[in-house]
Formats: sequence, C-alpha cells, structure tokens
Amino acid sequence: MSSLHILSSLESLLFISGEPISFARLAKILEVDEETIKQSLETLALKYSEDASSGLMLVMKEKEVVMGTKPENATLVELLTKSSMQENLSRVALEVLSIVAYRAPISRVAIEAIRGVNCSFTLRNLLLRDLIERQTNPTDTREYVYSPTFRFLQLLGLHSVQELPDYETMSVDGRLKTLIDFPLEQETPDPSDINTQKTSE
Repeated sequence: MSSLHILSSLESLLFISGEPISFARLAKILEVDEETIKQSLETLALKYSEDASSGLMLVMKEKEVVMGTKPENATLVELLTKSSMQENLSRVALEVLSIVAYRAPISRVAIEAIRGVNCSFTLRNLLLRDLIERQTNPTDTREYVYSPTFRFLQLLGLHSVQELPDYETMSVDGRLKTLIDFPLEQETPDPSDINTQKTSE
C-alpha cells in the first residue's frame, strides 16, 4: 500500500468513526505496522495544521486518535451541535471538571480532598456527559482514577490537556497535596446535577 493510499484510508476511517481509534486497530485494518500508522498520522496532522482552508485536525492521546475540528471554528461547531457543556454545567461540576483536567489521572478521594466535600454525584454527572472517563487505579485496584475524555478536548478545541491555561504550573502545584488530610463534609448535591442524573437514568 502506498503512503498516499494510507493517508487517504486513515482520513476516511477517522472521519467515519467519530470515536477514538487505537493505533493498533488502524494497523490491523490497513495491514501495516503501528510505526507506519504513527508516522502517517503525524503527516496527516501536519497537513491539516498547514492547510488554512481545512477546518479539521487530529487529536492524539497516548496511542489513540480521533478527528476533530480546529478551535477557530469552535463557535460555529457549538451552534451546530448545540453543545450544552458550559450552558448547563453547574459551578460545582465545572470545579470538578477543572480538577480532573489539570490533575489527571486522579482518584475520587484526591478530588474530594482538594474540594473538601464529597463529589460522587458530580463525577457521575460528568461521566454521563462523556466529559471524563474512569479507569481502575493501577496502584490500588480498589478505586478508580479519572481523566478528561476526547470529547472534552474536542469541545475546547485542544490537541491535549497541556494546552490548558497555566497547565505546567497548576498540574504540579504541591500546595494541593497538603489538603488531602482535611476532613470531608457531605456534599449537598447540586440540583442541576441531580436533574441531569435522573433524566439520564
């Protein structure tokens, strides 16, 4: 398969998928090795970046990739999709989402230590909206850790969380660690979170 054919095939697969695809799966479909996929995706990403007439870009996270739209078109995309991310998210949800975005992967216990209150309702709300995802904590299988999703990055028009404002400072701020031993209070669930949860259920 020629390099041009690989680029064309990748573009078609990413366009039709609409969801993150692993490098391994793309390699299997196209019957090439993962290194070829990685190099081809970098070429495709550069092509989109340099072509001012294209509104597309690639969002890569670890060994997965999804096609997105350029941040300069975010307003138009939001009008089309009627994104409700900022319109309907409560203040509490935005706080938790910010903590996850800057400190991921992070456990619920650590989030609650930073905020000082229980946040189970809010985490579930964000999971239902596909703004965060959870995985088993590799250092403690009794709990989960949370990270922002591709959808979160797509909605903000970011290539990665490292492009968030002051990420280098906020993501390693040692003062947050001192809050972990603070006693927790019971969260008063945010009404909008509960309503969204009930609607989703």
